[in-house]
Amino acid sequence: MARRPAVARTFSALDRATEAFRRARAKVALVPTMGALHAGHLSLVRLAARRADRVVVSVFVNPTQFAPHEDFNTYPRAFANDLAALAREGVDLVWAPPVTAMYPHGFATRVVPEGPAVAGLEDAFRPHFFGGVATVVTKLFVQCRPDIAVFGEKDYQQLKVVTRLAKDLDLRVRIVAAPTVREKDGLAMSSRNAYLSPQERAIAPVLHRTLNDCARRIAAGAAIGEALADGRRAINAAGFVLDYLEARHAETLAPVDRGAGEPLRLLVAARLGNTRLIDNVKA
Repeated sequence: MARRPAVARTFSALDRATEAFRRARAKVALVPTMGALHAGHLSLVRLAARRADRVVVSVFVNPTQFAPHEDFNTYPRAFANDLAALAREGVDLVWAPPVTAMYPHGFATRVVPEGPAVAGLEDAFRPHFFGGVATVVTKLFVQCRPDIAVFGEKDYQQLKVVTRLAKDLDLRVRIVAAPTVREKDGLAMSSRNAYLSPQERAIAPVLHRTLNDCARRIAAGAAIGEALADGRRAINAAGFVLDYLEARHAETLAPVDRGAGEPLRLLVAARLGNTRLIDNVKA
């Protein structure tokens, strides 16, 4: 039977566990999650285990990154299953604080990121989102004091926001990027995929296929605007409601001029029924 990881739900329990890691001179990795773990999350855990001596996984559905009309109350929660999966991976510690610990009465401080957080992608459609992410991630870094933190490339703008955050605030944690894990048909793994009906699930891989098609065309010399315009038509024709399909500088997320030879990232967000999906590929 897999060894059950220690679970900390209070700051005193967290401090005792992380202080023991420090006394042992262990290199500590943090994998922040909102739970409902799938194979993509577990790939982050495995990468963390390869890079560090001790692995801490946070499981916290963060209310400050959800708008009032979004799915905070219905977001998938499966803590017992998450704990069993993390035990199989040999995780050392699970940090699972209650909301009242993270945001006690009178909490009044927010981190407001700029740079890649105001690139006109996710922030244009979820203007509250990166402030919530930046605040909770800063708190998790201060609480857990990791040497490295692992984030997936699937949430690419978030990855760049967190990387900038750690650098700008001198948080002394190295951000490690992990490749997107996909289903066999190319759909990026996400906890929100559980919302898709069978019919919607059959359509969902169109996003990744369209991204790959756009990337191939741009690599072959097609004009970026033309490739993206065709991609947008294909996504809409499949039944999605498109939020954006954009080509951006892979590091800054600024709009690109292909003639300058910048590294490119193609990013997409679209709604299928009641489910909002995001994805990205290198171009």
